[in-house]
Amino acid sequence: MTRHELDDEEWGLVEPFLPIGRYGPYPQRLRDQFEGVVWRFRSGSTWRELPEEFGNWQTVYDRFAQWCDAGVFAFLTAELSPGAARRDQADMSLVTTDSPAARAHHDDAARAVVGPEVLAALQEAAAEEKRRRKPGGPSR
Repeated sequence: MTRHELDDEEWGLVEPFLPIGRYGPYPQRLRDQFEGVVWRFRSGSTWRELPEEFGNWQTVYDRFAQWCDAGVFAFLTAELSPGAARRDQADMSLVTTDSPAARAHHDDAARAVVGPEVLAALQEAAAEEKRRRKPGGPSR
């Protein structure tokens, strides 16, 4: 039995945005493959260390590469982040990056576009998180 990285509600939000090929049958293990991608990034392990319960690591990686090429993850972030931030379900610790640790090529960084709704929701969530972490302030 496959472990679930996403609950059924989360999977219901993601599934409609996953493109599948125009030809061939619907992938039987699409959820397992997506959850394998989630597991890989949560664990920080290599693709070859992916547990078999998510499917063959090469198949999961190939699906991940297809989704990256199709812009699935950027789209999911842009579409789902504002709603999660409004519901106080955004984990801002996953969004922030120490600048010396990750550098963007200046051409790529110049094209980074964030819609006003996404930006406002992320700024609001970050401000709320900052207020919560102040000494003497409300905590979770």
